[in-house]
Amino acid sequence: MSALTLVDGQASHDFGAALASVARPGDLIALSGPLGAGKTSIARGLLAALGLEEEAPSPSFAIVQPYAPPEVAFPVLHVDLYRIEDVSELAELGLDEAREDSLLIVEWPELGGVDRWPEALILSLALREDGGRGLTAQVPASWKDRWPLT
Repeated sequence: MSALTLVDGQASHDFGAALASVARPGDLIALSGPLGAGKTSIARGLLAALGLEEEAPSPSFAIVQPYAPPEVAFPVLHVDLYRIEDVSELAELGLDEAREDSLLIVEWPELGGVDRWPEALILSLALREDGGRGLTAQVPASWKDRWPLT
């Protein structure tokens, strides 16, 4: 497990952009943390670095926000599970099938079940008293050659 500090919203956005340089279709990036911790800021930075010109909306109400070329370099699904009431609803979303050719960015992954995606890069954010964010990463084997970000 590795840890770092994101001092502000721009640092979260920049971290997402750095993730874009090593992410690829088939990956799952799980963003966990309380409301306002910067999950969507990281996702927005990643999507912007992949070519998205407008600011990505939070997928809180849509649950799944898809992006595809030429809008971004490769297919991405930005998923927010905050409104999922039962884990059985996930089957209807088709996320496991979509991973075959898309990057999945999943906010609130714990609502899908703790062990649902053992191969995910799990980024956990925590609010800090100084206004920054603490980020800890659980890095799976498939990310070992790409982590830490440089």
